[in-house]
Amino acid sequence: MSTKEDNTNLRKPILKAHTEAAFPKSSDCASSEAKNDVPLHHRSLWQRLGQSFNLVGICLFMRVLFGKNELALPHVSVPSIAWLDWEALRKAGFEGCVFDKDNTLTEPYADEVAPQLLPSLRRCQQAFGGRLVLFSNSAGLAQFDPRGHEADALEAALGIPVLRHSEKKPAGEAATLEAHFGCSPSKLVMIGDRYLTDVVYGNRHGMLTIRPTPLTLAGEPLAVRLARRIETFFVRRWRGKGRTAPQHPLARKPEALYSFVADNKIALW
Repeated sequence: MSTKEDNTNLRKPILKAHTEAAFPKSSDCASSEAKNDVPLHHRSLWQRLGQSFNLVGICLFMRVLFGKNELALPHVSVPSIAWLDWEALRKAGFEGCVFDKDNTLTEPYADEVAPQLLPSLRRCQQAFGGRLVLFSNSAGLAQFDPRGHEADALEAALGIPVLRHSEKKPAGEAATLEAHFGCSPSKLVMIGDRYLTDVVYGNRHGMLTIRPTPLTLAGEPLAVRLARRIETFFVRRWRGKGRTAPQHPLARKPEALYSFVADNKIALW
């Protein structure tokens, strides 16, 4: 990020952590194979196209575009989950974490957690007593994984439960998550790299939304890369106009958001 951009971002009221060096990228991703299933990163063309094209998500984003801009703005933005203080989140009253997969925990279509994120993920599991779930727009989704084979394989590979659901983010209700965690969505943390899907979904249901920077753009479909550009353009525009994420009942003051970042190199966006 340039100095000019940094100076501009300091005026914007959304928390972001800054780092001087990028985290190392995972060089290879080991494949995991469930019985009678192909490796997760060998998804069919239909699955990849279906994951990239999200008609309901586009419709919702149009509603955000011409209405509630704040739904696309995360409460906290960090370079990666390694910057988060999971104990602080737990002490603030949050009871569970909902993770996106690709470019949040793993590189695109990989079936192993990026090595540099493993220590943080273990701290998260410890802080929340294992109350984590993976919410993917492919694995566990009835449209692409009706028998749950991919979800089963991901659970075995990553060691995190995979939510079985019928609608892609950002659409759908939160009843399945409520049933899984046994608490209100307002006590859950949504962590994902996409403004259009993860952030909008989390904010729609009153969750605390945290957006880590994508691990890598290499290997992402063209449609996803184009969507990212559109999302980023509008998010910067809305922030420039002073828009902020919806206020969260467990983090009403800016100091609370600061406390969720484990490093002291923080600034207001």
